[in-house]
Amino acid sequence: MFATNTTRSAVLGLLFSAMALTACATNAQQPYGPSPTGGGPSQPAGSAPPAGQESPAATGLPKKDVYTIGYSQANNAEPYRAQLNLQLQYYASQHDNLKLLPIADAQQDSSRQVSQVQQFIQQKVDVLIVSPNESDPLTPPVEQACAAGIPVIVLDRSVNTDCITAFIGGDNVAIGKAAGDLAVKLLPDGGNVVELRGITSNQPQIDRDKGFRDAITANPKIKIVKDQDAKWLKEEATKVMQQWLQSGEKIDLVYGENDPMALGAYLAAQGAGKADQIKFIGTDGLAIPDGGIRAVQNGQLAGTFIYPTGAKEAIDTVENLIDGQPVEKKQVLQTTAITPENAAEEYVKNDFSAKK
Repeated sequence: MFATNTTRSAVLGLLFSAMALTACATNAQQPYGPSPTGGGPSQPAGSAPPAGQESPAATGLPKKDVYTIGYSQANNAEPYRAQLNLQLQYYASQHDNLKLLPIADAQQDSSRQVSQVQQFIQQKVDVLIVSPNESDPLTPPVEQACAAGIPVIVLDRSVNTDCITAFIGGDNVAIGKAAGDLAVKLLPDGGNVVELRGITSNQPQIDRDKGFRDAITANPKIKIVKDQDAKWLKEEATKVMQQWLQSGEKIDLVYGENDPMALGAYLAAQGAGKADQIKFIGTDGLAIPDGGIRAVQNGQLAGTFIYPTGAKEAIDTVENLIDGQPVEKKQVLQTTAITPENAAEEYVKNDFSAKK
């Protein structure tokens, strides 16, 4: 499924407009300390809660030769998170004073992740990094870490407490909106859209869904006819898409809230002989052989958006804590729109394997 020159030009113009818009969301220049941002259960990912209590980060870490880091990952099986793990291990290895303990894989099980975080607390790690599977269940153990004097860095998905040292992640509402803007361009005469969600309780899912739905209201002829969780996984998305295609529902565009789900839907459509009749949009933009950037190059996806892992920023934040330097409590990472025209260049630029 390759776009025509006219369609590509339209897509290119839209995506680079979205890229310029999102690039405005730079890291907040705010040292650790009181924050004006609101928190609580309704707090979106990408926003840091207000500082309501003093954190260990305010005075820096005690001087030591080696600092241990415990990292709790939501689910190693997701390509994005596997890449995050590799990058975190790489950047930590560049510092002789850091020791990253074996990464704890929650396997999309919040109760397992709670236990893993509590084990890190018992081990008295110097810094805790958490990519929450879900916000609510992870809030109490994060607060326990804060109470134990352990700085906590949260990646990608927020928790509902103001004691954390830093939140690092992308603006998922903006990314969802950019995907919705692209859908509007791809379907100027309207059409039927299906949406593959991650996990309903995940804040990035909530935010990407909101941004996408808000954007497609620009064309009332675009309708979301089906939506369903596929747990961020390609295999699950393939099954869901197969069911939708078998139902006979006309589908003009698939919005996958991450690239694996978008590609899973593409595989299902390809198997049904309908891939060239449907357009596919993803998010993550990993520069790996089976990632979103390569899929755009190959014409499988009409577009995707790089969602940075935050691994380098997390390690930089740890080093700032060690050095007693100010730490930005809210670190919003920039995204890049991937088009058929810039995919090859962006793949080379973002190929992490070249750094190893």
